[in-house]
Amino acid sequence: MKVILIEDVKSLGKKGDLVEINEGYARNFILKKNLGLEATNKNLNDLKLKKANEDRIAQEILDEAKEMRKDLETKEVFVSIKVGEGGKIFGSISTKEIAEELTKQTGLIVEKKKMQLASPIKTLGTHEVTVKLHPKVNAKLKVTVKEA
Repeated sequence: MKVILIEDVKSLGKKGDLVEINEGYARNFILKKNLGLEATNKNLNDLKLKKANEDRIAQEILDEAKEMRKDLETKEVFVSIKVGEGGKIFGSISTKEIAEELTKQTGLIVEKKKMQLASPIKTLGTHEVTVKLHPKVNAKLKVTVKEA
């Protein structure tokens, strides 16, 4: 019997997969626990439409991330920090401060979790911060640290 899985089933497959299983297993376990639907023409057509819609939405999200990358790569964020004698910085700049300054200066909202720093910034000058906007899209943001 062919069944369309509604949820992930450990030994069978992932949500949306079409699987061939024994009729008893299908009726007594999969269908009874609402883990799958019988693969009728209507259900197969619904699955095809749902996958097409999900693909379209995923493409729109990817396109938005690419647009955001273009915006971010043209911007530069300025962050001020206290500096002591000899150019020694008090503290460091983390992704939290960068995200706050980005929102203040450009109006673009990027979560601090999406910014990737190997270590906090502890020197004056221009630094590049990688921003992970999408699993397939990364942007480089210029951050200029200057004396307060």
